[in-house]
Amino acid sequence: MEPYRRETGKVATLDRANVDTDQIIPKQFLKRIERSGFGRFLFYDWRFREDGSLDPRFELNRSRFRGATVLLTGSNFGCGSSREHAPWALLDYGFRTVIAPSFADIFYNNCFKNGMLPIRLPGRQVKDLFRRVRENPEYALTVDLESCTLRDGRGLNLEFPVKPFRRHCLLEGLDEIGLTLRHEDKISRYEAAHSA
Repeated sequence: MEPYRRETGKVATLDRANVDTDQIIPKQFLKRIERSGFGRFLFYDWRFREDGSLDPRFELNRSRFRGATVLLTGSNFGCGSSREHAPWALLDYGFRTVIAPSFADIFYNNCFKNGMLPIRLPGRQVKDLFRRVRENPEYALTVDLESCTLRDGRGLNLEFPVKPFRRHCLLEGLDEIGLTLRHEDKISRYEAAHSA
């Protein structure tokens, strides 16, 4: 897993509440077992028309959001079924950070396990960020996990909460397998001592 320390990136907005995982990555695309290649299916039913062309009415299809690495969205993001493919699709599309007033618990946990940083902010701060993006077409944020701050170079300096263990794992690029492999020598000694 790629470590997450400090990222500066353009912010894209999806001003919708209760975005469920079936909208993030529709069920018909869950047949693959590898983690890559899901970005092209992100928000598929919203991004594309029936003929396969991009729908210009969908927010993320706006040229100003091309290349964004931060997604700013509404409350209860990632609700619905518990599919790990949702953070895979967001990451593969290019997002490393999702900012919202609240997240569905399983989605929130899956983000950390896959190297993505979900940031919960109070509604008024999220509303202010939406305003800043509207007013500045090239709006970018620096997300600093080491100091747990968001800065925009225009006076914004917000702190955000992250549990210490989750922060440590993201900073070090450790998923559950990586954490386990840090004890590989002890595991090997145990297996050698208890071999049949």
